[in-house]
Amino acid sequence: MNRPAAVVLLSGGLDSATVLALARRDGFDAHALSVRYGQRHSAELAAAERVAAHLGAASHRVVDVDLRALGGSALTDDRIAVPVDGVVPGVIPVTYVPARNTIFLALALGHAEVLGADRIYFGANAVDYSGYPDCRPAFVAAFEALANLATRRGVEGDPIRVVAPIIDWSKGRIITEGLALGVDYALTVSCYQADAEGRACGACDSCRLRREGFDAAGVHDPTRYV
Repeated sequence: MNRPAAVVLLSGGLDSATVLALARRDGFDAHALSVRYGQRHSAELAAAERVAAHLGAASHRVVDVDLRALGGSALTDDRIAVPVDGVVPGVIPVTYVPARNTIFLALALGHAEVLGADRIYFGANAVDYSGYPDCRPAFVAAFEALANLATRRGVEGDPIRVVAPIIDWSKGRIITEGLALGVDYALTVSCYQADAEGRACGACDSCRLRREGFDAAGVHDPTRYV
């Protein structure tokens, strides 16, 4: 029996790996899409390749978009240091990449329309996160509305859904649910400044949130730290 198709944005981190597993659980042939956008390291893209293979993605494509040309973020401008002092409530940190998720979703939308995919799975989370504005439910809903105004499928009455299944989950729940679906988190890389071997710094916001998630889930943290 043919399974419906979905596009899954796959960064190689903990959240997107869980979302890929959820798309597979939901009965979709999951076509993973990763973006080489000028981020500080390539370890997360290597992780995405491992995760896609491990979880049985129908395909895995990497698209190049040079966001270093715009800069404005610690992840795309080496002159801006990655903060290690923790999240400050109400302050958007310098690890926010301007328009990143808008661009990623636009790429996923094009891929979905060409594939004939019914859904885009997006690993946004608005609970244990750094406060990025493009990880909120309002953003996801607005992009879905845009998607179905801007595509032939939408105009012809066959809309593409944009789903963010973990958007209101704690990091502990994300890990617990992912483990139940067979996610191997040792394959993933979440650190903003991982080294060439994919080892995490243990100090950035992403590392801190990840570590707290494993503590909350009450399971071993398989992350390799420097």
